[in-house]
Formats: sequence, structure tokens, C-alpha cells
Amino acid sequence: MRKLMIAAMVGTLTLAGCASGPSTQVTRFHLNQPIARGQISVEPLLPADRNSPEFQTYANIVGGQLAQLGFTEAPGLAKSEQVAVVQVDRAFFDGPPRSSFSFGIGGGSFGYHGGGGASVGTTVAGKPSQNVSTRLIVQIKRRSDSTTVWEGRAETSAKFGAPESQPADTVQRLAAAMFRDFPGVSGRTIVVK
Repeated sequence: MRKLMIAAMVGTLTLAGCASGPSTQVTRFHLNQPIARGQISVEPLLPADRNSPEFQTYANIVGGQLAQLGFTEAPGLAKSEQVAVVQVDRAFFDGPPRSSFSFGIGGGSFGYHGGGGASVGTTVAGKPSQNVSTRLIVQIKRRSDSTTVWEGRAETSAKFGAPESQPADTVQRLAAAMFRDFPGVSGRTIVVK
């Protein structure tokens, strides 16, 4: 009986560990002013990425999250007053997860200071022994004056090749964490499980 109870407890703990997955760090900045819901275009940071299938996948994910918040994606090639600028970075590294990224409202750097990085439209192969860090960065701007009214970063790391390291699934988790409780507390980093 005791062995059965121990086996059940170990199984429960194993399942709990699998269900929780990697944690996500989220940081958001905004101007502490209301953000008008309305039409918005989802665009890549690098215009050359606009037609890539990879960016379209990420744009659909971010657009879906924005729709849940009351935004309406501008149809076709229409240029709305608000634009969500999207960047996805993936970096492969050895050793424990780390972050070397910082930004502030309107003056952020989308640069990634890790080894072997890639952004939308670029594929970089990792090694099975490495970890992969995925970062989603979104800025909501007014097109007329290029003012950034909100920006966020969500980042997670996982073992390369693990189910939780797959790009589209990872960006889906990052976007959900980033837009949770939108617009969030400006300047605070939170950890989402």
C-alpha cells in the first residue's frame, strides 16, 4: 500500500512539473494613459519580413491576442493609425538561462545580445545539448507621430528540441502572458507560469 501511495505521489509531482512548463518573464511599459481600442495593423520590425510565412504565423498570434482586448485588425494592406510592431528573437546557448536585454518606453533597443541569435525570417540551428531562448517584443505605436504608447517583452527558455521550445507554440504562450491584464503595470517585470 505504501509503495502505491509513493508511486502515486511521484506520478502526480511528475505530471505537475510537466504541466507547468517553463516560466515566462514579462515586462511592459506604457504612458499611464488610456490606450484607445480600434483598428490596428500588425507589422514586423523589419519590413523585409512582412511576407514571410514565419512572420505571418506570429502576426496571427499577436493579432488574435489584440482582438481579445478589443482591437480590430486593419483589413488587407490598410494602414491604421495604430500599429503593433512585432519582433521575435530566438537564441541558442549553453548553460543556464540568462537575459541580457533592456528597454524603456520609446527608446527601446530590439537588439539581442546573446550568442547565435535569430529573428523573424532567419533560421539558426541549435544543438541538442543547448537551450533556446525565445523573446517576443511588441510595440503599439501611433502611426501619425511614431509615438510608442505601449511596449512589452516576454521571454522564456527551454531545452532545444523539447515540445515547449517549438517556435509557434512558444510565441503563443509568450503573447498570452504579455497581454494578460493589459496594459499591465508599467516598468514591472512579472513571472508567468
